[in-house]
Amino acid sequence: MRIARLAPALAIAALSVLGLAPTASAQASPAPAAPAVAPGAEVQPIIGGGYAGNAPWAARLFSNGRQTCSATIIAPTWILTAKHCVGGGGLSFRIGSLDQTTGGTVANGISVQNHASADLSLVRLDRSVSGTYARLGQPGSVSVNQTVQVYGWGATYQCGSEANCQSQYLKVADVIVTGGCRDAYNGSAICARRGNGITAGGDSGGPMMANGVQVGVASTSDRQTTTAYTNVTAYRSWIQSVAGV
Repeated sequence: MRIARLAPALAIAALSVLGLAPTASAQASPAPAAPAVAPGAEVQPIIGGGYAGNAPWAARLFSNGRQTCSATIIAPTWILTAKHCVGGGGLSFRIGSLDQTTGGTVANGISVQNHASADLSLVRLDRSVSGTYARLGQPGSVSVNQTVQVYGWGATYQCGSEANCQSQYLKVADVIVTGGCRDAYNGSAICARRGNGITAGGDSGGPMMANGVQVGVASTSDRQTTTAYTNVTAYRSWIQSVAGV
């Protein structure tokens, strides 16, 4: 049974997109910006979680040299990320390093393929990158109440500008799947509640992994209890038609 049939849709307005670089599409979304934490307020200690120890398929996305989103490499010349992350242009990626500032392989994006109705984008690289690629899940790869892992270099707490509290090192957190919902573009998504952490600005485009396969791409979050990941398993045929995997 597909995730989308297991729970009612969640209102998109309750969540806001996780990307840091505003784009025309992201600005058109009805989702409000996440509120800043007042001075002296308790910091929510990705928010929470811990540092990742092994994620060779992880990719940090930069737009015109500025850290903006997270991503995965799924084939030698293809990156999978969120559509609302790619509108700023000047895309480059650091691939296969847990540290966004050094190591791994740096490659540039030369073309972008956006899904027409979901928060998914495939970016073609200017070179072939060898390594370990994220394996993509099929329908049935994830279920309600399952604990899954989410990865990203995003904000580690709610700050006035989430660009100022990004993690240098890749983080990971457990979240618990609650059912099907909609992403920032009304596409099919997997919703999850906070486990030992929750996604925030800069985690957009990063993966949700279930038993070692990627089942989602980070789209929205309320930064406190709920996050929505575009359902990769629902768009496998589109991904395969573009990237061949």
